[in-house]
Amino acid sequence: MKTMENAQIRSRPAKWLCAVSGAALAVGAVAPALAQTTGAESPPAADQAAPAEEQTQDIVVTGFRQSLGAAINLKRETVSSVDAIVAEDIAKFPDQNLAESLQRIPGISIQRDGGEGRAITVRGLGSQFTRVRLNGLETVATSTDGASPNRDRSFDFNVFASELFSSLVVHKTAEASLDEGSLGAVVDLNTGNPLGGKYGLTLVGSATGSYNDLSKKWGPRLAGIASWKSPDGRLGVAVSAAYSKLKTLELGNNTVRWQQGRFDSVNGAPCFYDATPVGTPPTGYIYTDRPRPNSGGYYRPTATCDAAALAFHPRIPRYGEVKHDRERLGITGSVQFAPTDATKISIDGLYSRFKATREEKWGEVLLRGNERSIDVSNYTIDGDNNLVKATLNDAWVRTEHYLRKSTTEFYQLGATWDQDVTDTFRFTLLGGFSKSEADIPLETTLVFDDRDAQGYTYDYTNMRKPVLSFGTSVTDPANFQLSEIRDRPSTTTNKFKTLQLRTEWDMTEGFQVKAGAVHRQFDFSTIGFTRDAVICPTTATGGRDAVLGTITCTGSSVFGPSAVYGYQATSALGEIFDLGKAGQSAGTTTQFLIPNLPAGTEFTGLYDRTAAIDPGNTRSVTEKTTGGYLQFDVKGDLFGLEYAANAGVRYVKTNQSSTGLASGIARTIKRSYDDWLPAMNVALFPMRDLIIRASAAKVITRPSLGSLTPGGSVDGFNYNINFGNPELLPFRAASYDIGIEWYFAPQSIFSIALFKKDVASFPISLTTSGTYASTGLPLSLIPPSSQAASNPEGRLWNITTPANGEGASLKGIEIGVQGPFSFLPGFLSRFGGIVNATYVKSSADYLVTGPTVNACVPAANPASPCGFGPNVTTTRSSTLFGLSKKALNGTLYYEDEKFSARVSASYRSGFVDQNSGTGNVFEGYNSTVNVDASIRYKILPSIELSLEGINLTDEYRDRYTDVDANRNYEYNHFGRTIQVGARFKM
Repeated sequence: MKTMENAQIRSRPAKWLCAVSGAALAVGAVAPALAQTTGAESPPAADQAAPAEEQTQDIVVTGFRQSLGAAINLKRETVSSVDAIVAEDIAKFPDQNLAESLQRIPGISIQRDGGEGRAITVRGLGSQFTRVRLNGLETVATSTDGASPNRDRSFDFNVFASELFSSLVVHKTAEASLDEGSLGAVVDLNTGNPLGGKYGLTLVGSATGSYNDLSKKWGPRLAGIASWKSPDGRLGVAVSAAYSKLKTLELGNNTVRWQQGRFDSVNGAPCFYDATPVGTPPTGYIYTDRPRPNSGGYYRPTATCDAAALAFHPRIPRYGEVKHDRERLGITGSVQFAPTDATKISIDGLYSRFKATREEKWGEVLLRGNERSIDVSNYTIDGDNNLVKATLNDAWVRTEHYLRKSTTEFYQLGATWDQDVTDTFRFTLLGGFSKSEADIPLETTLVFDDRDAQGYTYDYTNMRKPVLSFGTSVTDPANFQLSEIRDRPSTTTNKFKTLQLRTEWDMTEGFQVKAGAVHRQFDFSTIGFTRDAVICPTTATGGRDAVLGTITCTGSSVFGPSAVYGYQATSALGEIFDLGKAGQSAGTTTQFLIPNLPAGTEFTGLYDRTAAIDPGNTRSVTEKTTGGYLQFDVKGDLFGLEYAANAGVRYVKTNQSSTGLASGIARTIKRSYDDWLPAMNVALFPMRDLIIRASAAKVITRPSLGSLTPGGSVDGFNYNINFGNPELLPFRAASYDIGIEWYFAPQSIFSIALFKKDVASFPISLTTSGTYASTGLPLSLIPPSSQAASNPEGRLWNITTPANGEGASLKGIEIGVQGPFSFLPGFLSRFGGIVNATYVKSSADYLVTGPTVNACVPAANPASPCGFGPNVTTTRSSTLFGLSKKALNGTLYYEDEKFSARVSASYRSGFVDQNSGTGNVFEGYNSTVNVDASIRYKILPSIELSLEGINLTDEYRDRYTDVDANRNYEYNHFGRTIQVGARFKM
């Protein structure tokens, strides 16, 4: 049968005509066949290295080494730039996480969350610029895991068990026949393909125990597959399943950024006094000699008070624990029927359920917005204008207990009809749908406060391992009151429907025409709710809460030390938390009384409260894309030089409808735009084992979903308002690529590639200052526990809106080499290695809001105190967000008939992740190195034992705020994970 797949994978360089335009279909059949140690349908490409293998009979080509060879063959047989990871055998993917596998490919870095790879960056472009197809169908998998749920276009690779997949294919350059929507890459995830396997019944199973040395917990990891292929090769059926459960810990410290603020007093000198307003600012005050501690009064500028106010201090210095409990279940099914040599029908389905519980426990001081009542002494300001060391009195001590339970369910069903109409014309009809629903039924926080604590000290001289010491007891319930309760359930749903037709016509020898059409509908919606309650709001002078019962609240808009602000804590409402090994320095307090969630939620009746809509997290987008492509593939000789090329154009029309809540009313904005996307790829073969590739294309990525929302979200703690912009243009770029590949030995390659992207349109954030009333937003959007709830016009707000910017540029180089050490004598020839490096340089201009330089700005009204700020807005150049300038990956492996081992290391340099807040310029992550290793031993041909170690060096995640000062945002670690298992095949 001359199927489209077989037409696309050729064995001779002169026939390397088609490439990635059908790779999502081709790899589904080819990759599993390449991965089989026995099989009747191995493609000719797998035999290329056979003569060399026969000459070196002592080299065993199975397992991991074979998977590398299969991936090289797939790369070699394409015209455009492609890389792949192929399973060693069915149900035996070479890594425990799909993202962690992908980082072995040149140009790819990953971002970890909770100790696991979650998202990828390709050639410096973040996860929102990468499109993912599952069995040929574009989709989005949304995880609720991590510090924040994914409510965007990014694909979360931690949703799926890796054992369900046979190959990953990364398309780094565009073709007219390749789905649009990517500035970075198109990634194909492929599950099993029964007609690509051996005849008869195949059963594979594995069982692994996973142990995390920080949580001291074991968890199971189970996988199995049953595949059957009829004796005539016409019918194939495969079913696979994978299950895992693991508890891990994340321990460390966090500042929740740094900020500036005016304190009550500094080294005993008051900063606020009574005053009589006279005349006009700035000389319009006559200060009395009577200080005003804790609240009210007028700020009196002095060198001492101004220096402390303008220095940056940690907003919420804290140590704590994050507990992760993850459970995955995945099931795939595939039926393939080839009634004739010209026809093949495939039906593929996948179901995944990912359940995650995230529990956080913190002991902290809430400086954020409470500086007015805090006395500072014994302080140190370093060279980066950081208040790195201080003693605080009348401090707002807080302990928190947070719990989020979530479930992500994903399913997809797709069908493919491959038909050879004649010997020269064939088509593929592909259709299907997918749905990913991330549900958070419970996201609860309870807070204990002690708002007049004395003698608290912090010391960030060692910025990553601070000393945080409480001067008063944080284990005595008598010192605390239960002051805030929060619950923020939400649901995010993504749906895809796709219908696609691909055709191929071999017009003449060496000339092929491809044409196709596609219709795709993407539906995104997220809805958020709040059950937030402040037991005594900042404006309360006494009264009754309708749900929480009767309580007497005293105090003014800013609480003094004697204020009553909540329910008295008791031992029944609390529990003692021990910090553990969080990397803390000596002198840090390691034991806290935190709220007990079951007791606290029952006592307050939290879950009986009526949930209110959260406008900032309630929105939807519907996109319908319709288009088609025309592509010409040619091959031949030019003055004795063999070549293969494709060139064509893709047209796509996007109809977009965005809905969000504006002033409490649903508002929908509709628009449409179209794009013509030409692309060309050329491969030259000056020698049998040397390939020169070049490509040029126009590419697009549609705007971030959050940026398209009408309406706005309100941060009342920092006086920030963020609006969406449904009129944002897509990211549009011109992409160029040139590379050389040298296949210098069997299963070996040296490659180097240069790439460049000129991004014509690049959304930026525009920030202005204004009153809350000027936004038209209702007061109900302000969180009730924030300072702004009691005084919305207490200061000017930072109002941020995304807008169409002038673009950005990116260029870089990839270098990679891999191969077995066949040239070495004896057992050394059984070793092999993989090394790759990527260097990327980019530049984009961002509008940022930096620090304020004035602690006392005269107010327009002489009866008002002088204001603080505002922050200074300026334009700064930086790399594209999420881009690491340098990335290095290396693997050393050994393999013989029974024993195999490998160790892998991955380095990623620091990178800017996003704009920051509270006067910090950008925030991001410092460099990391991750080391993993595995050992496998076959006790019988059908039974194999394994031992694997993940994150062997227990690398810390080092996040910073402010690119200039590199202030500590968070510094935490996740421990090492050890896996012991066994696998059988029959």
